[in-house]
Order: sequence, then C-alpha cells, then structure tokens
Amino acid sequence: MALDPKNVSCQESLDVSEGSPTISAIMFSTGVLGNVVALILLEIRRRKQPASLFQVLVTSLVITDLLGTFSVSPLVLTAYLRKQSLLGMSENRFVCGHFAYAMTFFSMVTLAILLSMAVERWLSLGHPYFYEKRLSKRCGYITIALIYLLCALFCVTPFFGFGKYVQYCPGTWCFIEMNPTEAKHKVFNIIYATCLLVMIVCTVLCNVSVLYNLSQMYRRRKAHQSSIRRQKGHKRHRSIAKEVEHLVLLGFMTIGFVICSLPLVIQLYISCRGGEKNVLLPLLFVSVNPIIHPWVFIILSPPVPRLLWDKMCKTIKSKPTQEKVRSIHPVLYQKSPPGDLEGGSLLKVYTGIPGTAGS
Repeated sequence: MALDPKNVSCQESLDVSEGSPTISAIMFSTGVLGNVVALILLEIRRRKQPASLFQVLVTSLVITDLLGTFSVSPLVLTAYLRKQSLLGMSENRFVCGHFAYAMTFFSMVTLAILLSMAVERWLSLGHPYFYEKRLSKRCGYITIALIYLLCALFCVTPFFGFGKYVQYCPGTWCFIEMNPTEAKHKVFNIIYATCLLVMIVCTVLCNVSVLYNLSQMYRRRKAHQSSIRRQKGHKRHRSIAKEVEHLVLLGFMTIGFVICSLPLVIQLYISCRGGEKNVLLPLLFVSVNPIIHPWVFIILSPPVPRLLWDKMCKTIKSKPTQEKVRSIHPVLYQKSPPGDLEGGSLLKVYTGIPGTAGS
C-alpha cells in the first residue's frame, strides 16, 4: 500500500515549518465565546424554571464542546508560537497522544449526546406515558456518565496497540492513522467510523419520527379545537410550540454535526480500502463542531423559534377568517367612487359616520 511521503515525514517532524495561528486563534476565541454565552443563557433559563431532561442534555453538550475546545486549541496555538510540532513539545509523544485522544473522544461524545437528545424527544412525543413514568433528570446524568465512560474506554485503546495515533502536517494535528497497514488498526478505524455512522443515522431517524409526531399532534388539536375550551386550547398550542422549539434546535445541531462528521466517516472507509486520503479537510470539519453548536443554540434559543411558530399559526388562522368575512360581507371589500354613498353605505352604517344611512 503506497503512503504519502509528505505525511510520512510529518508523522515524525519536530518542527512547524508552515502555517499561521490566525485561523486557529479565531476559531478558539469564537468557540469559547459561544459556549460561555450559551451556558449563561442556560443558567438564566434554569433560574426562571426548573431544568428539564432536555435542558440537562443541552447543558452537557455545551460543556462538552467547551472542554473539547480547551483540550486542543491551546496546543495548536502553542505549536505555532514555539515553531515546534506536537511531537517536538514532548519527548514521550504525550502531547500528540493527548491531542489525538481528545479529538477522537470529543467527536464521539458530542454525537452520542446529540443522539440521546433525539431519543429523549422521540420518547417524549412517541411514548409519553413511559417518558413521564420512567425518565427524569437523574436518567440524563446517568446517560452522560455512561457516554463519557464508554467513549473514554474505546478511545484509550490506541495507547495499548489497538489503533494508532499519529501526527499530520504541518505538525499541529494528531489523530488516528487514516491509512493503517496493520489489520488491527484498520479494525479500530472501521469500528470508529461505524459508530459515528450508526449514531448519525439513528439521530436523523429519531428527528424524523419527532417531526411526524408533531404533525400528528397539530392535526389532532386542529380536529378537536371546536370541542375544547379556549384556555385548554391555548395550553395545547404552547405545548406544541415548545416541542417545535426543541425540534428546531436539535435539528440544526444535527445538520451541523452531520455536515462536519460525514467527511471524516467517508474518508475513514475510503482509507481502509487503500484509497487516496485527504486528512486535513475532514479534521478541520470535525474541529468546527464545538464552534457551531453553541451559536446554533444562541441563535435559535427562545423566543426566536416561538415567535416563528406563533407567526405561522396566526398566518394559517387569519386566511380562513378573511375569506369567511369576504364571503359574508362582500360589499365591505368593494371600492366605491368618491361621493357615491350607495356603494359605501353599508360600511358607513357599521362605522357610524354621520350623514350616512346609519345616522
């Protein structure tokens, strides 16, 4: 199997000969700012009302993104400033191993938390009785702990010979070996890529199911709207609006992660079959994830989705009302020439203008 001579040389390079820290600095500052602002918004919301299971998962996702940003970005900036590669910063490959472990670990944890958020919404709408009786915030904390534990155990295996972490050009990146020659390293890559792909597919399927359940809820509410009181109808409307908020937030986060993760998954499968590899681009996409999630939360945080939902509902309701009024009182919508009291008499009767038919 032919290896790229440039990448082979970069795997053992002790210096950073090219590149600028500007982009890395911008990404780092943007990621930290977004995550901090998102945590502040979550804390403000928690003080106003008790945190739900979904909010617990969202908070854990933001904290995970913040930890991931602090785990790798300062090392990249340090490597550029010192003109030393990650291997050159330590004699025992510790820095490179830490960087690669953090990249692998946080990519899996982030997607696993997104999947748990999607499953939580799916159970909330598709199986409400089970959700109310069995699930609580405690389940969220246990889920997060299990996700961290399982991902940590899997990502530590390259240190014991199952999988391999290597350095990539220009010496500021370390990740799993994308084009391994040993069978056990190929198996590790396939397992890693398959885990990501399965979680992506399951997350998308859960979101589609949530969307279907929301449409069914709206149809049932619309069908029984005439038989329920206005107060209950308003409560139901708010319930659907809240679910839409969660779906919009989760949907955009999932779209962002799919866009950033699929290139890596595809590249891993191609590399294991001996295809050409382009390591830097998939790694850049993966590193953008911790930046996207908090800003998606900030932009789509209520009341933005709620205002959109209310606007949509008002638009849907106003059209039939206008058509009904037009059919009952067509004369109200007829234009009459100036001074013509006959065409506009009915309108003037209703408005009480002196000197008209109603005066």
